[in-house]
Amino acid sequence: MKRWIGFVLHLAMIVILTSFGTYTVTKKMDYKVPDSLKVKTNFEPLVLQDSIKAFEDALIAPPFLGNAYNGFKEALAFKESQGRYGVVNTFGYLGKYQFGLGTLNLMGVYDSKEFLNDAALQERTFETNIARNKWILRRDIKRFNGKRIRGVQITESGILAAAHLAGAGNVKKYLRSYGKNDVADAYGTSISYYIKRFAGYDISEIEQKRNAKV
Repeated sequence: MKRWIGFVLHLAMIVILTSFGTYTVTKKMDYKVPDSLKVKTNFEPLVLQDSIKAFEDALIAPPFLGNAYNGFKEALAFKESQGRYGVVNTFGYLGKYQFGLGTLNLMGVYDSKEFLNDAALQERTFETNIARNKWILRRDIKRFNGKRIRGVQITESGILAAAHLAGAGNVKKYLRSYGKNDVADAYGTSISYYIKRFAGYDISEIEQKRNAKV
């Protein structure tokens, strides 16, 4: 019995010592790679601040204000600028709805500073642009409304949101090519994305108008 007790105690000591030894060996070590072993490259780090910001903005859900015109314009404004009137992005697009200077000039707005400082003017300009695009796209709205292109249901509000993003001419090309000509803006947002995201709003209160001016 004494021999067996001695053997068991001896075995227990071996296990304990082995455990401590293993801990010592596997302890985390700080190791620095020598400069002589580092691989040098000619690549510069790529920083896509605006793309990252656009992605982060897309993750934030806008307040839901219903499916009527007011809900449509506020949802679109939230995607464009988070609803801020004084915003100018890195490509020079202006205001709550991010208009380009060329589009503003078409509707009779020429003073960008005045435009940024006048919330009522921005709202009138957006409504004018919807009426203008409704006229330009009237035949396409009638032809494609309710149909599906590449699995996405086409609606009037989706078409007009996409026209705000990429221009009525590009939306015509998208619809008439059944989705093959799917262009995107400088941040990578595509026509098909806007058609899907802003589908199903009722904007019938805005009447189409040829050559609409503010």
